[in-house]
Amino acid sequence: MKILFTGGGTGGHFYPIIAISQAIQEETKIRKILPPQMYYMAPTKYNARALFDNELQYIYIPAGKVRRYFSVLNIFDAFKTVYGCLIAVWKIYSLYPDVIFGKGGYGSFPALFAARVLRIPVVIHESDSMPGRVNAWAGKFARKIAISYEDAAKHFKAKEGVIAYTGNPIRKDIMQPLTNGAHEFLKLEEKTPIVVVLGGSQGSQNINDIVVEALPELLNRYQIVHQVGRANIKEITDTTAVILKDHPYAYRYHPFDYLNELALRMSAGVANIIVSRAGSTIFEIAVWGKPSIIIPLPNSISHDQTANAFAYAKSGAASMIEENNLSTHVLIEEIDRICTNPNISATMSRQASMFGRIDSAKVIADAILAVALEHEK
Repeated sequence: MKILFTGGGTGGHFYPIIAISQAIQEETKIRKILPPQMYYMAPTKYNARALFDNELQYIYIPAGKVRRYFSVLNIFDAFKTVYGCLIAVWKIYSLYPDVIFGKGGYGSFPALFAARVLRIPVVIHESDSMPGRVNAWAGKFARKIAISYEDAAKHFKAKEGVIAYTGNPIRKDIMQPLTNGAHEFLKLEEKTPIVVVLGGSQGSQNINDIVVEALPELLNRYQIVHQVGRANIKEITDTTAVILKDHPYAYRYHPFDYLNELALRMSAGVANIIVSRAGSTIFEIAVWGKPSIIIPLPNSISHDQTANAFAYAKSGAASMIEENNLSTHVLIEEIDRICTNPNISATMSRQASMFGRIDSAKVIADAILAVALEHEK
């Protein structure tokens, strides 16, 4: 059995694929069937170590990005995509997998195009409440469509039984928060509430700026664990060294360029509230059962994050602040409102846990295996 995974070049596409590949490996052991050969086709490896650890063979494929604004690069990338489609048809024909799983994003288009041409069964997963262009197109011929938000179903025109609300796959490595040793590892005080700020692995400039401006007041009441992004760590540490020079609680601020799996699990374990963008991190926060403030990217940058944030906030699991309303005062006020009111905090935690789906990877893995085994006959 051969299974080919494909997705765009972000962690939101890549890590759910890792979670599903892990679930497939576990399921084949339980069923006592031969483990499949698994491949990952994309423009970049994203995380070569994760591919190696999970026995995914990487296949390079060029793909061009379609920008939602005018850019000369769109012309060059169109040629890159056409070339990528031709290469994908040749490579996938040589490999001929039993099923192709698409996670969406521009990087998945060549492989899904080849699947359509070669009549190879396709399963897709949509992380957002509004499908991206590639998944919206692939949904017209996919055997199975998995969705993270129930609202996404209305955007697909598919036969009954094709669409399943599965939630978003989460890697087992980060699913379970840790509390033992977290305060010592992160150098935190025991009794001061903790705010964890996640701007994604690359950080978020606007959120970083607002948080830094708010530090002199926030640190009087909270400890801040702040993932600022690798490109921003020097600027942030230099700036806060000046801002907090004479602050009595400057030691309560803990900036990190990147939180690895251990640090992320520990941060999640001790957090009283999490401030985050509205990408796939929402589902990690939900599985952790943590209250949160979600700040989506504006529609001019990302068409899906605002819809994602609305859908999650509607469940009662989070508070949402649109970026054009974000200010130091608003952020501080919202953190205080949630952290000082046990009823609000407990309700958010409960609703978050109800929103999160810990079985998502297994459900999707079962669907992929079913389609692959049927095609293999």
